[in-house]
Amino acid sequence: MPTYNSVISRSDVQALVPEQVSTAMLASVAYQSAALSLFRRVPMSTNQTRMPVLAALPIAYFVGGDTGLKQTTKAAWDNKFLNVEEIAAIVPIPEAVLDDATFDAWGSVQPLLEAAIAQKLDAAVLFGVTKPASWPTDIVTAARAAGNEIDRGSATAAEGGIVEDFNMLYALVEEGGFTPNGVIARTAVKARLRGARDTTGQALADLSAGTIWGDPLRFVVPGGWPTAASGAAEAIAGDFNQAILGVRQDITYKVLDQASLTDDAGVVIFNLPQQDMVALRVVARYAYQVANPINYEQPSEAARFPFAVLSAP
Repeated sequence: MPTYNSVISRSDVQALVPEQVSTAMLASVAYQSAALSLFRRVPMSTNQTRMPVLAALPIAYFVGGDTGLKQTTKAAWDNKFLNVEEIAAIVPIPEAVLDDATFDAWGSVQPLLEAAIAQKLDAAVLFGVTKPASWPTDIVTAARAAGNEIDRGSATAAEGGIVEDFNMLYALVEEGGFTPNGVIARTAVKARLRGARDTTGQALADLSAGTIWGDPLRFVVPGGWPTAASGAAEAIAGDFNQAILGVRQDITYKVLDQASLTDDAGVVIFNLPQQDMVALRVVARYAYQVANPINYEQPSEAARFPFAVLSAP
């Protein structure tokens, strides 16, 4: 009796791309993703990892006189969790098109898929766009909730212009007890930084290609930053050691040829064997968390966050 619901399972077919290609893909995504290039990366062997974070600091006391009593103190930790979520895509193509193509179709699609993964990851962790529910609040929203935000143009040209704006961002992070060590910005910031001048027209020495005060300056892939508008975030400065991305190493490509592809209602869109088609599937698995541990500079969690946001006026 004929069947119509066969599918290639994990045990039926191994990935058709060697492991070293998966490793190269991970490196490529990390290069294109601003978050992966700056966040602290943690390899994960399971879908969840517990991360203890300092929540209470010990306090020392002066002892009153020779016979005074020494007081007790403590430290405490809270648990934060790295929960792995998948980013995936499937690219179907008729076998006849592959046969007739005069170029390496899969080789051309691969870097586009890597850029798409980088874009999706950055949008989720930085702005909360389609962020999985198991992940914590995105960087921009959490920074604003802590009061870590200034408007671009807050500093006049005589005060240093956009470079002073970034100095003020750094100050907000430092007031929270963290050490800023990098910036992520939308592409339009490039021109503003190139044009930064003092009142005599001289280029500001604080800037150089790809850095601010020697700290790395990264930009998201095209289309990865939300549309510019009044009040929208334009740059994020912070202590990127506090932002963590868990990385599962099973980032894989798989070529499918015996599967049916359906929509979310279960309607078959493509039946690969019946339609003489193949499909390239890519799966990437990441987890996201921000440590934000307590410190002596700012003990209040509500007022403390290791990132600050520069917004459009």
